[in-house]
Amino acid sequence: MEIDPVVEGHSASSDDWRRALARVVPAVVVLRVTVVRAFDTESANSSYATGFIVDKQRGIILTNRHVVKPGPVVAEAMFLNREEIPVHPIYRDPVHDFGFFHFDPAAVQFLEYQDIPLSPEAAAVGLEIRVVGNDSGEKVSILAGTIARLDRDAPVYKKDGYNDFNTFYLQAASGTKGGSSGSPVIDSRGCAVALNAGSKSSSASAFFLPLDRVVRALGAIQQCFEEKEGGGFVVHKWRPPVVPRGTLQLTFIHRGFDETRRLGLKRETEAEVRKEAGAAETGLLVVDSVVPGGPADGRLEPGDILVRVNGKVLTQFLALESILDDAVGATVTLDVERGGTPLSLTLSVHDLHSVTPDRFLELSGGVLHALSYQQARNFRFPCGLVYVAEPGYMLSRAGVPRFAIIQKLADKEVPDLESFIREFGRLKAGARVPIEYVTHGERHRPKSVLLVVDRHAWYAPPEMYCRDDSTGLWRIAQALPAPPPSAAVGGDAAAAGGAADGAAGAGEGEKQEEGGSKEGGENGGEQQRGEKRGRGEEGEGGEGGKKCKVEETVISDGDVPHAAADAAADGAEASAKPAGTSSLVESALEPAFVMMEVHVPSSVMVDGVHAQHFFGTALVVHHTPQLGLIVVDRNTVAVSVSDIMLSFSAYPVEVPGEVVFLHPVHNFAFVAYDPSALGAAAAAAVKPATLKPSPPLHRGDRVHLVGLSRSQAVTSRQSVVTNPTATLTVGAADCPRYRAINMDVVEIDTDFGQSFSGVLADDTGAVRALWGSFSTFLKYGDGGTDDLQFVRGIPIAFVSSVLEHILLAPPSTPIRPHLTPPLPPAPPSAATDTEGKGQAIVEGEEAREAVGQVRDHTGGLQQQAGGDGRLLMNGRLWEMPCVRVLEAELAPMLLSKARSFGLTDPWVRVLAQADPLRRQVLRVKGTLAGSAVAGVLQQGDMLLAVNNRPVTCFADVEVACRELDSGGGESAVPLEGTGVGVVSNGDVSMAEVREPTGAPGEAAEAGKTAVNGLSEAAAGAAGAAGAGGTAGRIDGKGDSSLAAAGAEAPLSLHLTILRQGKEQRVQAATDVRHGFGTTRVVNWAGCLVQDPHPAVRATGFLPSQGHGAYVARWCHGSPAHRYGLYALHWIVEINGRPVPDLDALVAISQELEHGAFVRVKVVHLNGKPRVLTLKQDLHYWPTWELRFVPSSGTWHRTILKIQK
Repeated sequence: MEIDPVVEGHSASSDDWRRALARVVPAVVVLRVTVVRAFDTESANSSYATGFIVDKQRGIILTNRHVVKPGPVVAEAMFLNREEIPVHPIYRDPVHDFGFFHFDPAAVQFLEYQDIPLSPEAAAVGLEIRVVGNDSGEKVSILAGTIARLDRDAPVYKKDGYNDFNTFYLQAASGTKGGSSGSPVIDSRGCAVALNAGSKSSSASAFFLPLDRVVRALGAIQQCFEEKEGGGFVVHKWRPPVVPRGTLQLTFIHRGFDETRRLGLKRETEAEVRKEAGAAETGLLVVDSVVPGGPADGRLEPGDILVRVNGKVLTQFLALESILDDAVGATVTLDVERGGTPLSLTLSVHDLHSVTPDRFLELSGGVLHALSYQQARNFRFPCGLVYVAEPGYMLSRAGVPRFAIIQKLADKEVPDLESFIREFGRLKAGARVPIEYVTHGERHRPKSVLLVVDRHAWYAPPEMYCRDDSTGLWRIAQALPAPPPSAAVGGDAAAAGGAADGAAGAGEGEKQEEGGSKEGGENGGEQQRGEKRGRGEEGEGGEGGKKCKVEETVISDGDVPHAAADAAADGAEASAKPAGTSSLVESALEPAFVMMEVHVPSSVMVDGVHAQHFFGTALVVHHTPQLGLIVVDRNTVAVSVSDIMLSFSAYPVEVPGEVVFLHPVHNFAFVAYDPSALGAAAAAAVKPATLKPSPPLHRGDRVHLVGLSRSQAVTSRQSVVTNPTATLTVGAADCPRYRAINMDVVEIDTDFGQSFSGVLADDTGAVRALWGSFSTFLKYGDGGTDDLQFVRGIPIAFVSSVLEHILLAPPSTPIRPHLTPPLPPAPPSAATDTEGKGQAIVEGEEAREAVGQVRDHTGGLQQQAGGDGRLLMNGRLWEMPCVRVLEAELAPMLLSKARSFGLTDPWVRVLAQADPLRRQVLRVKGTLAGSAVAGVLQQGDMLLAVNNRPVTCFADVEVACRELDSGGGESAVPLEGTGVGVVSNGDVSMAEVREPTGAPGEAAEAGKTAVNGLSEAAAGAAGAAGAGGTAGRIDGKGDSSLAAAGAEAPLSLHLTILRQGKEQRVQAATDVRHGFGTTRVVNWAGCLVQDPHPAVRATGFLPSQGHGAYVARWCHGSPAHRYGLYALHWIVEINGRPVPDLDALVAISQELEHGAFVRVKVVHLNGKPRVLTLKQDLHYWPTWELRFVPSSGTWHRTILKIQK
């Protein structure tokens, strides 16, 4: 392309600009850049920017450094005709805001274009310019302007991010916005005179980078391509460019002569400078900052005025940079004046590339690398220290923030990344060690926190990424040798000898914005981080824990010699009764309280869990040498994929826990721990609580609210039950997550606020209810939302029934006998606790009946969780219960209102007599999509009777479901004193309803004994949600709970309903749910795919095309982020092939190669279908699967597809 000569005094016409733009526009491309990992100053994101071709034959595109990025990226260039060509970075300047992408020129097949020549010498004040680029997301935008300044200071974008320095910038009032970064600033000849870099958000000012150093770098890069015979270049054969860059690791700013005189510049020195530099010179370079540990550290100071370099007067950045770039590895002599005193210093020139990191360590989702020159300058730390670009799961769990500098690991100094890797490699999986870090905001106050070494299945093993400019990729290699396989859950905790003591965890100038760092921040509704209560951390993610495998090695002061251990055990009884408690109730319960801290890894935030960090009070309900069990609300333990730390109130000790049961309906979960990990003294001090499920609580009963404060002090207050059967209403979140439904809860008159959880106990300390935390989602009329936490009482009968089922069947032979003590005989009935050694005491004759009822059906989980219903806990297999449910959400309605919906007077009398206190009927709010009852019940149906018995509360339905497993419930059962006649076919005949014949007070008395919807005799057993599903009666598959082909016909309930004013009789099949939660997830293209969990199905919708591949999360910087495959979607087709379940997704993904474009059809939660295309990236985002295996008690991570 020929360049029109500059004509002095010539004013460009519109035709000149038209010709220039016709040549320039085809050479300008839209760059779509995805940062796949956080690195240096950048976080993982996807953005649009601009670039332009500066060498057509070699395929070189010029753009900004903050577009090319210092870390790993995946990028594409879209030309004017919408051809999309992959590009990769070949150079990014360590300091100045420019970099280069490379593309294959032969890949552009349908567009004629020319490269744009660079003409930095043409920039002048008053020059009319055009900025051609992707402004504000528009494909082509042309903005006019006039250069106003050539000596503007480099813009400051962020105090802790990338900033250019040691250069002048050009300024013009062109008003560029985001997306125009990297645009060419052209003159009327079509030459680029500058590179658009950024703008000032508060005005129309735009900042342009001069092209002098760009021309030099481009020349060095062009020398790296091999020429073909006969012309052209072999673009696939080239060596990474070497662009010499020197540095003294200090920042200069340009100051006018008046300012330099005030800083101490002598007048005679000023005169010499003006004489040698010329009359046009306006000032000198002044030292602004010095990087610690650099060649100028201790030699130069802020305020020093640079006069000469190597004996020559120097006043401009460009001249200084030219000298330094040519003197890498040599020395230069600087003449400066400091407060009027002349100094001459000889300094060595360092290689600028050597203080720019080109490798990083990925550790548990975090990114660590050497502190770059950019951040060393921002934070005033020496280059090369261990810098946290992204904390990831392990470091954020410890409280280490982004941008922290790690100084010590396990009490060892780690001055660089290599020493950190070496020390980390010496730590065992699960080790808990101190880590010391410092932040730039509190540089003089180092913080020491406890790091739990996590090499579990949540993340890949630590990997080292190294930049390869010849391919544009970052090579990936294992950073550490593969660790030996760890023991099963709790298997080696006894050998570890107890738990470690807990350690406290940590937990602007002018405002400008980059011209093109427009981050795609959409997050699918729930992509933020947070806490349930007492929140202390994002978001992003960004970025609560529990797991069914404990691999932590814990150390405690329980590790004592045998003689000392025996002495501690002898005195345990004395320490078991806590000192300083204010009441008998507190004394009885303090040994059973646990403060639980839960962390959920960001890589597997399944089931719509809305936060990563949770904590709350839990209760020990079983404690023997073989097994410890704790009950806690599901607002503290939300999902099974978590890490849990337990801090016991009875003894200052911390041990890990594992989730073993999540009730699919009610708001509680069981967490197991290894008692041998406590140490002898702590194990003796911990005592299980006494549970008292019957008689049920009544209005006016006196109870004690007991729990733990944040300092783990037992706190209690006396209260009175105001409503023992309050209906629970929990709002559904926009991003579906677990919420308790079909529950009656206990309300009291006074409590400790909405963040205090614990138990409700009687005067003897027996637990009557779990005072648990709930989460509800509120929506306001103005569109605002809020996540509200509140507490209510959960009747302990729900808990005791599940507990009894777990403990009834003795565990099988230990899987690893050498890891745990011999198994004692099967435990006695929980109603007696004859040995007094830790089993929760369940009081009442009714409870003993419950034990007998549950004992008859200890069915397994069959194929739902990939096993036979047994879970490995502490080296032994335990039978785990299933829950039979009617998968419909119900809500009570007052009989007075039900009349308006057509409820007849005979039914009003029957229901009022069955429950004279509440006088209500159950109404269907909706059914779970894909459940056995979907399509049988409809919204608005009133549930009148189940198996010929009137129902007025949730517990009535649960009892009926439980009776199916015991062989009852199929035949007609007449009710005493209800006035309902029973016909031969078992249906309730309202034609035979008659007035009750009992005495006037008998019905009221019957209602009193059925306050919880049950008779007094059945309260202890029927309060639970039907624990004890039998083997062979599992109707669903996986967590989707959808009927599997060939499955046995589900057990059914005979329902009498009122639908649109007409009484009908229907048969409703039930479903069986296990307590493991989601047991399988697949990460494909950076999105987390699972079976739709119950909260999703509760919305009432599943796509007809396929519903087994639901996108729960997506990762920033992934192909899912880049192409818009966000959460709340089902993947129903890939390349026209149906995806009905996860197996189909895995099978199809195995056939897709790296770099292949695939067509994906998705359906949103609102039912809206969409088709998108997505490019596979198996290098940075391999396909992997995480699966829970109950028989081994572990989560297994498997790589399904990776770039070869």
